[in-house]
Amino acid sequence: MLLTPIVCAAILAREWRWCELATLTAAFAALAAKDPMVVLARQHFVWRQRHPETTAAGKWLAGWIVVLILSGLVLVAAWPLKAIVAMGLGVCIFSALAVAINVKNRQRSTLFQIVSAAALTSSSLAISLSATGAIARWCWWLWLLMAMQATAGILVVHARLDARVASRGALPATAQFRRAAQISLSALACAAVTATILGHGWIALALVVVVMGYEYDLRGQRNPADLQIPLKMVGQRTLALSSLFSLLLIIGFW
Repeated sequence: MLLTPIVCAAILAREWRWCELATLTAAFAALAAKDPMVVLARQHFVWRQRHPETTAAGKWLAGWIVVLILSGLVLVAAWPLKAIVAMGLGVCIFSALAVAINVKNRQRSTLFQIVSAAALTSSSLAISLSATGAIARWCWWLWLLMAMQATAGILVVHARLDARVASRGALPATAQFRRAAQISLSALACAAVTATILGHGWIALALVVVVMGYEYDLRGQRNPADLQIPLKMVGQRTLALSSLFSLLLIIGFW
């Protein structure tokens, strides 16, 4: 969800500037810094005794902060001040939220994962800004569609997890995530119809493909044998569908 939008936006920008590389390193460092921050936060707020991993976490966090500062200096020279403030504030708020959620062991919260999808796919906006000096109009649509696709994927996976648990008799079956996934797919289908009306055939095709792929997954979840498929394989299948979706979007926006 972080790297794919970066690649898509970099290709669609049709321009190259060195600050795009700084955007990539800044995005990766901001994401990677979360884990050591979580360890340090747990040490401060939760753990009563000092854990051995705390020292290593401090060193890793210091290293990632150095990368962020160096990358930020490049971006300060290339981006407008308003963009620097907006992006910086957004990263800080999301990082603080991610640390707080992880310290409370709520990282599997569906709402948080959806917020994470919107935050991570916004990396496309940063690349557009670095490549062209402004956020292109097409990039806002790219971000929206990729965030919608990621949200649908999250809900479909949660529906599968619920179905797996229910199939073992551990908990009663629930349709909460299945309904939410179907609503999300309906939104993607409406977007496909809109894209077709506006004459964006490839974008419509991308949306139809992802809707059909996730709908196929949801139908398969009614089959007990399908629920026994290893989650790693399910993840690989979802990644392949997301990659095809991204490729079709690139063709459509090109």
